[in-house]
Amino acid sequence: MNKRKEKANQKEIIKKVFKYIKRYRIYLYISLILSFVTVLLTLYIPKLTGQAVDYMFGPSQVDFKGVFKIITIIIVSTVIISIGQWLINLCNNKMTYHVVRDIRNDAFTKIQEMPLSYIDSHPYGEIESKIINDAAQFADGLLMGFTQFFSGIVTIIGTLVFMLTVNIGITVVVVAITPLSFLVAGFISKRTFQMFKEQSQIRGQQTGLINEMIEGQRVVKAFNQKDNVMARFDVINDKLRDKSLRATFFSSITNPSTRFINSLVYTGVGIFGALSVVSGRMSVGQLTAFLSYSNQYTKPFNEISGVITELQNAIACAASIFAFIEEKSEIPDKEDAISPDHFEGNIKIDNISFSYVEGQKLIENFDLDVAPGQNVAIVGPTGCGKTTLINLLMRFYDVNKGAILVDGTDIKDITRGSLRNGYGMVLQETWLKSGTIRENITMGNPDISEEDMIKIAKICHINSFIQRLPKKYDTVITENGEEFSQGQRQLMCIARVMMSKPSMMILDEATSSIDTRTEMKIQDAFNAMMEGRTSFVVAHRLSTIRNADIILVMNSGNIVEMGNHNELMKKKGFYYDLYMSQFLGKAI
Repeated sequence: MNKRKEKANQKEIIKKVFKYIKRYRIYLYISLILSFVTVLLTLYIPKLTGQAVDYMFGPSQVDFKGVFKIITIIIVSTVIISIGQWLINLCNNKMTYHVVRDIRNDAFTKIQEMPLSYIDSHPYGEIESKIINDAAQFADGLLMGFTQFFSGIVTIIGTLVFMLTVNIGITVVVVAITPLSFLVAGFISKRTFQMFKEQSQIRGQQTGLINEMIEGQRVVKAFNQKDNVMARFDVINDKLRDKSLRATFFSSITNPSTRFINSLVYTGVGIFGALSVVSGRMSVGQLTAFLSYSNQYTKPFNEISGVITELQNAIACAASIFAFIEEKSEIPDKEDAISPDHFEGNIKIDNISFSYVEGQKLIENFDLDVAPGQNVAIVGPTGCGKTTLINLLMRFYDVNKGAILVDGTDIKDITRGSLRNGYGMVLQETWLKSGTIRENITMGNPDISEEDMIKIAKICHINSFIQRLPKKYDTVITENGEEFSQGQRQLMCIARVMMSKPSMMILDEATSSIDTRTEMKIQDAFNAMMEGRTSFVVAHRLSTIRNADIILVMNSGNIVEMGNHNELMKKKGFYYDLYMSQFLGKAI
C-alpha cells in the first residue's frame, strides 16, 4: 500500500514539473528534434564504417574512391552532430534553469503569502535549504534527464531499426538480454527514492542549524556552548552521512550492474556474428557495424540507469519544494474589504481569545476600549502576552474568538495592507536591508523631502554619525547593518517610523538598546510624534511609560490591572510591585 502511494506521489510530482516545463516547451521540441537528427546520424556512421570495411577486399584490392566518399560523409555527419549536440545542450540548459527559476520565484512568493505561524514554527535555515539546495539538486537531476534521457531513448529505438536491417536473428538475441538492464535499474531506483528523500530532509535540518548558529554566534561564544553546538552538528552530520552513503551506494550499484548485462549482450553479438560471418550469412563489414550498434544500443541503458538515479534525487528534492509551495497561504482579504487611507485611532478589543497552540491558553476573554489619541502602555512579566497583543493588532495572527475593531470596523473587514500602513511599528529586534541608509530610513515614505528627512534624523540622533560616513545618507550598508552598534540600528528604525508619519503607533521595547541619556531625548521626540495619535507602547522600563493615558498590566494573557500610573501606584497591586522592584529593589 505504501509503495503504491509512493508511486502515485512520484507521478503527481512529475506532473507538477511538466506544468512548469510546458511554459518552455519550444526548447523541449527543438531538443527532441535535434536529438532525433543527431542520433540518426550517429547511428548512420557505423553503417558507413561497415561499408568502408567491405570496400577493402584485401591487399591491393581497396576501392579508394568509395572509401574517400564514405569518409567525407562521415566528416560532414560528425560536424552536424557536434553542432546539434551544442544546440541540444543550449536548449536543455535554458529550459532547466528557466524552470528552476520559476520554481524558486514561486517558493519565494510563497514566503510572502504564508501566515507568520508557519515562519515562526520552522527554522529559517530549513526554508532556505528548500529554496536554494533542493532547487539546485533538482536542477542537476532535471538537466541530466533532458540531456541524456531523450537522446538515450531515441538511440535505443534507432539502433534497433538499424540492427534489424543488418541481421534480424542477432537483433533478437540483443533484445532478449537487454530487458534485464531495466529490471535491475527499476529494482534499485525504487529503493533509492526514499533514501534521497530522507537525505533532503536531514540536509534541511543541517542548514537550519548552521543558519541558527551563524546568526547566534555571539550568544554561543558568550555562554561557552561551542562543544554542545558541535555535538548537535555531529549528530545531524552523522545522520546525513549515513543516509547519503546508503543512497549513493544503492544508486551506484545501478551502473555496474547494467554494464555487466551490456557486456553479456556484446559477447553474444560477437559469438553469433562470428558464426554468421563464417557461414557466409554476414560480411565482415556488417559484423563491424553490428558490434558498433550493439555497443551503442547498450550504452544508453548505462546512461539511463544513471539518469534514473539522479531523477530519483531530483524528484525527492522537487517533492520537498512543492510541499513548501503548496502549504496553506495566509487567509486572503475579503473581496469587499475596505482600504482606508487614514485612521482616527479608535480601537476596541471585544472579548478576544487567542493561543498559538491549540489547548494551551494564552489570552482569554480580553476587552479593551481605546479612544483616538490615547497612549496605551502594556507592561507585565515575560511571556504574559504583551507582544502577542501587538501581533493581533497588526493582524499577523487572527484571533480565535471575539473581534478587534478599528474605527468601528472589524480588522478582518479591512485589507491587511491598509491596516498595517496605518501603524508605525518599532520592534525590539531591529531590521535593516542591504542598500543605502536613505533607502532604509525613508522606506515608509520615499517621497519625504531632504529637509524633513534630515530634521527627523537630527531628532533621532542619527544625523551626527551618518555625516561621518564616506557617502553620508547614500552610504550602502550590509544586511541588518552589522557595521553599526545595536543602539545606532535601533535609532535608524525609530527614524524610519517617524518619517512614515503613521495614523497609529506601536513601540515594542523601541528604546531597549539605547543609553538612558539618548532615551530621554528620543522620548521627547516620541511624545511629540504620538501627540494626537493612538499609540501602544510595550515597555519593561516602567519609567518610560509614567505619562501613559492607560497602563495595561498583563499576566498570563489577562489584564490584571488597568489605569494610569498614579492610580495603579495607589492600588499597591501587581504594577506597584513591578515598579518598586525596578527602583527600590523590592522583591515581587
